[in-house]
Amino acid sequence: MHNPNSCKILRDYLNYNANLNKSKNTINEYNYDLTNFLKYMKYTSLNNKKISLEDITDISDIDSKFLNLIDLNDIYEYMTYLKDVCNDSAVTRARKVSSLKSFFKYLHVKAKIIDDNPAKELESPKLGKRLPKYLTLEQSTTLLDQVKNKQLTGRQHDNIARDYAMVTLFLNCGMRLSELVSIDIDHIKFDDAVLTVVGKGNKERTIYLNKACMDAIKGYLSVRPYDENVQDKKALFLSEKKTRISRRMVQHIIKEYLKMVPGLGDKFSTHKLRHTAATLMYQYGNVDIRALQELLGHESIATTEIYTHVDNSQIREAVENNPLANYNSK
Repeated sequence: MHNPNSCKILRDYLNYNANLNKSKNTINEYNYDLTNFLKYMKYTSLNNKKISLEDITDISDIDSKFLNLIDLNDIYEYMTYLKDVCNDSAVTRARKVSSLKSFFKYLHVKAKIIDDNPAKELESPKLGKRLPKYLTLEQSTTLLDQVKNKQLTGRQHDNIARDYAMVTLFLNCGMRLSELVSIDIDHIKFDDAVLTVVGKGNKERTIYLNKACMDAIKGYLSVRPYDENVQDKKALFLSEKKTRISRRMVQHIIKEYLKMVPGLGDKFSTHKLRHTAATLMYQYGNVDIRALQELLGHESIATTEIYTHVDNSQIREAVENNPLANYNSK
């Protein structure tokens, strides 16, 4: 049942994306971004100082006539509001630009309910090139040791085995959090050491499991509950309540372990373990960039290229090894 205060055109757009097999997370982000945009557009159109933006809760009256009146300047005004009033970061604003461009393209090209696309020339905020944070090889082995040595207080033996398997998969396979929690036992081909996961955009991909991964999974399966109280019998990783473990729970568990690794603090997350896997494979595994793209499930090679960074010691070593390093001109 839909929200009676929502915009029908927006609902149609969300249904269109669902039909394209866009993930639930992506559709929820579109809904959030575009609902707030339409509320802002309605608020500015009212020109009533007695009404605040927070008072705008009903956008069911927004129709094609209203949307045809929106121009590029209106959108840039909204982006300025996000920056100056909401303090949205450049990354957040870039995501919202993407949502707006997709929405207006649909309205113009697919639904054909606006005459022109006002977001066609909309530019995204410039994002500074930030190197992904990752654990060093030493920090990664320390993390694995912390988990296996049961250093986290209050952990039962079967939970330790589960936690160790999760960390091992993150660090060896570079999988996404959503991929890890959705693993079913029958997704694993034990004879071939292969795992099938459903990645971003509902795309299925194959992950090859090394010995560390297979040992960790088998170790957990040997203590995993199988009784009648297990609510999701297919799920590989279970919570203490014997349901499929949630993303939030995995994030909490991993953060607690990461705090115990010297030099990390609380700024690292499960996604940083994905960065770590990619970086270590590239630095130590002599992995081709295209193979790394396939392994990580990236649609664009440009996304994979951020993992090909090198640390400062490698840069210094490269400079020192330049054949002209010790050359003195006479």
